Amino acid sequence: MGNKLLEKMSKITATSKEAVSDILVLEFTIVNACLIGDPMSDNKDFVLVDTGLENSADFILESIDKRFGKGNKPQCIILTHGHFDHVGSVVKLSEQWDVPVYIHELELPYVIGKKDYPLADPSVDGGGVSRMSKSFPHTSIDIEDRVEILPPDGSVPGMSGWKWIHTPGHTEGHISLFREIDRVIIAGDVFSTTKQESLISVITQKQEISGPPAYLTVDWKAAKESIINLRQLNPYIAIPSHGKSMRGKQVTDHLDMLIEHFDEIAKSEQGKFLDK
Repeated sequence: MGNKLLEKMSKITATSKEAVSDILVLEFTIVNACLIGDPMSDNKDFVLVDTGLENSADFILESIDKRFGKGNKPQCIILTHGHFDHVGSVVKLSEQWDVPVYIHELELPYVIGKKDYPLADPSVDGGGVSRMSKSFPHTSIDIEDRVEILPPDGSVPGMSGWKWIHTPGHTEGHISLFREIDRVIIAGDVFSTTKQESLISVITQKQEISGPPAYLTVDWKAAKESIINLRQLNPYIAIPSHGKSMRGKQVTDHLDMLIEHFDEIAKSEQGKFLDK
């Protein structure tokens, strides 16, 4: 029931917004995905980062047609991790386009049918999304025929000038993406800019710095270290998977506050993952 409600909400409210000229953020309210590539270039090369929910494919395809021209397809798909709201449309889209899907090697078992994620923890404090989380899909998908492991040198296929950074905590093999030239971070679920556990905050997209979604974060020590590592890059623009983008001093000030008050802001007072 909870997952169906989120899918319905995401379809009704889907929109898009440029973060910079070559990054289009696809906003499904519940989660974001990104199209990375310059629509004014002659070759129209681009990459899709994450794929939203299961019913997000149509909006992704429409957005690509409008931005890059009808019939164009990405060079590949990059996944920040394998949770249901990031891989929801990956099977349909990767099959339709016949393109590779890249993910961190520690996430590989979750996308080749070998390992399931832990069930979400609805006992974490926070609100309606937390309570609904017990119904969220957690079983492995299988894209073994198309999935590839990200290059060990930190380069990102199809994304010149970007590097991937291992940012575990929310999941074992979670990654973020960073472009040094303009200090843009695609943070994935390392941190949020809305309180993702609260249904009201998600619907209104009220902006407030928060940690990774608590109901699915398995290692809180690693989660904090990952935020610290991203802050050390001195990001100018931060694009999270949950919430609106931030830029300038707003990014660093909010990350500093999150790090300093991590236990109060990010961690739940209860939950099955708190012993980590």
